[in-house]
Amino acid sequence: MRADAPQIVVIGAGPAGLMAAERLAAGGLTVAVHERMPSVARKFLMAGRGGLNLTHSEPAEAFLGRYREGRARVAPWLDAFSPADLVAWAEGLGQPTFVGTSGRIFPRALKASPLLRAWLARLSELGVTIHTRSTWTGWRDGAPAFDTPEGERRVRPDATILALGGASWPRLGSDAAWTPWLEAAGVTLSPFRPANVGADIAWSPVLRDRFAGAPLKGIAVRHERTTVRGEAVIAGYGLEGGAIYALSAAIRDATARKGRTVLTLDLKPDVTAETLTARLAAQPAKASLSNRLRKAAGLDPAAAALLREAGPLPETPDALAARIKGLALTATGVQGLERAISSAGGVAWEAVDDRLMLRARPGVFVAGEMLDWEAPTGGYLLQASFASGVAAAAGVRDWLAGAVDTAAATVQG
Repeated sequence: MRADAPQIVVIGAGPAGLMAAERLAAGGLTVAVHERMPSVARKFLMAGRGGLNLTHSEPAEAFLGRYREGRARVAPWLDAFSPADLVAWAEGLGQPTFVGTSGRIFPRALKASPLLRAWLARLSELGVTIHTRSTWTGWRDGAPAFDTPEGERRVRPDATILALGGASWPRLGSDAAWTPWLEAAGVTLSPFRPANVGADIAWSPVLRDRFAGAPLKGIAVRHERTTVRGEAVIAGYGLEGGAIYALSAAIRDATARKGRTVLTLDLKPDVTAETLTARLAAQPAKASLSNRLRKAAGLDPAAAALLREAGPLPETPDALAARIKGLALTATGVQGLERAISSAGGVAWEAVDDRLMLRARPGVFVAGEMLDWEAPTGGYLLQASFASGVAAAAGVRDWLAGAVDTAAATVQG
């Protein structure tokens, strides 16, 4: 690394920030990462507790559709750093991957810590310095300022990347404390909204008290025209889990508009209504309803109790099968940011150019969940976070090259 190499500061040591740091350092730039928490990538490590779903193997068009209104802005990121590129990167760090039955891609270790250790070792080899307990407090006289255990520190980099996260999981560092500094700089921000979050449903006291925490496995959930297969969990406030998170953005928006919206659960999506009807009809007449549901439909007590939330259970086999296949539940909202896995909102798209540079602050770039995009869990969230770091790093290089060209032209002139 040259002694006169441009100095880059990356603020935030999550996937987006660390990926940007790696790309820039690999290109010969001097990179320092500042992280306000005592250790790096805390949210990334928390995600790894569930197996670390890095990305997804589905076709590109379907993959892009997961980003809803943000797909046109995310598409160039994925062109530059695709799911295949992410897999190759992980395997280059000695972490082989595999494709699960759902199409999701995981490291074979099924956790984040081995990958993170190998990644930090690579960053160290590239000369990246990481400063923890270094809290960005905005700009002082045009320079990024940091509150550190040794007091305030100011630096004057050639470029800065902000990768401070959104507004979810504040205890892990994503608390959006950065918003006043950007607002003061004239950066347009969109209100934060919870994403990948549970739905509020007013359960009866019996269901809430007896079955909160019970899983619902192998179900299908329909909201409006979208159906998601997966799992859910009965929570005291309603429903949570992967199948709900995949629909939560639409549930959030629908309840914000109308105050309520309907979720339809198919508790046995692999069995037709006709087959269920025949199985229920074949049960002995003297058998209790609970036993008939357990033996004929394979429903556990939690699922059976859920059926009763829609009113008294039908007595005829066809009507009972219809409810099992189409249980309508009314959601009245979603949980708040403090319970959300991720967030929508943040730096508005009109506030950055195509290089992810702030229009109001030349030389300052933004990556990760700070930007106003959202995606469901399942690999889409992490994939775009990594890819945005790659995009921001490319933006920095492009901007620095332009600054050099401008300086050269000025000298020649």
